[in-house]
Parts: sequence; structure tokens; C-alpha cells
Amino acid sequence: MREMPMINFADPLTLLIAVILYVLVIVLAKETKKSAITAVMLFAFVALLIVHTIMYITGANLTQEALSSLIYTVIFDLVFVLISFIGYLWIDDIEAKLKKKKSIDNSLEWFWGKV
Repeated sequence: MREMPMINFADPLTLLIAVILYVLVIVLAKETKKSAITAVMLFAFVALLIVHTIMYITGANLTQEALSSLIYTVIFDLVFVLISFIGYLWIDDIEAKLKKKKSIDNSLEWFWGKV
């Protein structure tokens, strides 16, 4: 059976590249103080999560190795969605303070107060 093409976060090289790109996007968003940049990244990871979940649901003929890789990939998708959301809230707070606007949410105040 032919394996489906996917962004395989179970592969360490792919995961390393994704982490490096994530850090670069966060640095870019922090320097430009634009939360829209992190919002795009968040939606990209959500889209990947949806695609990988659909592949899992419809992939009845997958080999055990491909299924295992797909499960790990979905787990890493969830982790990237979580850290992208936290990054979005952080950059949104920076942007709101710069423009003297009300932030969407001050959800991370409890976290930053303890750090």
C-alpha cells in the first residue's frame, strides 16, 4: 500500500525545521509587534491538525508504521497549536500595550506574574 504524503512531525528533522520556523515567526512577530503574524501561524497549525486527523480517520488501509507516525504527528500538531495560541496571546498583549488598546484577553497575566 502506498503511504499518504504528509508533514511528518514524527521525523526528527521535520520537527526540528518546524520548531526553527516557529521560533523565527515568533521573533518576527515580536519585533514587528503584529499579532496577525502569529494568528496566521496558529491557523496553519490548526489546518494541519484537521488534515492529519482526516487522514487518520480515512486511512483504514495504512500500515502500522504509517499509522504510528500519523498518531505522533497529530500529537505534535496539538502541541504546536497550544504553543502557537500562547504565542498569539503574548504578541497580542505586546501589540495592545504599544497601541494603548485593550487586549483581546489578558489570559496570560497569571502566568507572567509568576515568571
